[in-house]
Amino acid sequence: MEVIIERVCGIDVHKDNVTACIMTPKGKEIQTFSTKTVFLLKLMDWIKSHGCTHVAMESTGVYWKPIVNLIEAEEIEFLVVNAQHMKAVPGRKTDVKDAEWIAQLLRHGLLTASFVPDRNQRELRELVRYRRSIIEERARQHNRIQKVLEGANIKLGSVVSDIMGVSAKEMLYAIADGEEDPTKLASMARRSLKRKKDELELALQGYVSTHQRMMLKTILTHIDFLTEQIEILDLEVTQRVSSYQEDIERLDSIPGIAKRMAEQILAEIGTDLENQFGSAPRLCSWAALVPGHNESAGKRKSTKSKKGNKYLKSALTEAAHSVAASKNYLGAMYRRSAARKGRKRAGIVVAHAMLRIAYYLLTRKEMYVDLGEEYYDKQKEKSIVRYSVRRLENLGYTVSISEVS
Repeated sequence: MEVIIERVCGIDVHKDNVTACIMTPKGKEIQTFSTKTVFLLKLMDWIKSHGCTHVAMESTGVYWKPIVNLIEAEEIEFLVVNAQHMKAVPGRKTDVKDAEWIAQLLRHGLLTASFVPDRNQRELRELVRYRRSIIEERARQHNRIQKVLEGANIKLGSVVSDIMGVSAKEMLYAIADGEEDPTKLASMARRSLKRKKDELELALQGYVSTHQRMMLKTILTHIDFLTEQIEILDLEVTQRVSSYQEDIERLDSIPGIAKRMAEQILAEIGTDLENQFGSAPRLCSWAALVPGHNESAGKRKSTKSKKGNKYLKSALTEAAHSVAASKNYLGAMYRRSAARKGRKRAGIVVAHAMLRIAYYLLTRKEMYVDLGEEYYDKQKEKSIVRYSVRRLENLGYTVSISEVS
């Protein structure tokens, strides 16, 4: 097989050590290094001493990141590769064989690099993903509060729309501090909730034990702490994306995508989409918002979606479900798809459309313009007319059509 790259290094990455195989016209050389920084620096010196121009490694957990951080400082091209894309021939598996196999594939130009953004975007990704995990944890704590209240037969959630709204939260703190009088608790209602005072008094009659008060206080304190951390991360993320404010506004113009969601999308895909992905379909494939491909003997078989960027996929499907009742193009697409395929698949269909829209907005530097809820009806207007006329004629009617002026 033809050699494409003369001097390469394949690295098998693990938590505590890495095994590297260098291949040059003179032959191959294999060494194992600890993953401590001082030894990784020796690995870099060893790679440079052999004049390697390309380095490849598996995308194993987060263990590839320290190596990439060091390689970025050198004039060496690196490839982080999905392990599923370079499975070795079945046989005895060792770290040495893995490193050698990676080096061989790299030398013959048979590896496809995974998308590894620059350091600034990687840092932004980590911040945004961590913020999302904290937001999800806060939502879990909200559910725990609801469980504690149900256990005490407090039906506050049946009256208020948001269990952590200003009025409801004040009542919860009062309950945690020992207040038992439903009238006093209901008097804490504000604004429109005051009209439900009688309902609140009935809902707030329960039997709250000592351990339930303690749990309420602990959970509320934890929620306040998580909210503070989210606000700190919001500020940091806002500062980091300040130079991309116009792109954030473009994404924010898409129905279902708010500022936080726009920041997450930008952190995952970056802004240089044409060079990185080349087209909207490729971006959607990378995000796993396309069907899996399973074809044999000319027949396409049913298969689940392919694997991809789970953070981007989950964010977009969440945004897609949020437009289910919206009176716009995406809302109409969701309802049309849900009627034929169900809500779950409709979410994927609309998420796919959202990502394609995001690609074109970011590459063309345009704001989103909605096509309208009636778009699909207008597209099919002629076929609907033909179908309706044919049905009436089959029933024995003579039909003449004229446009209403």
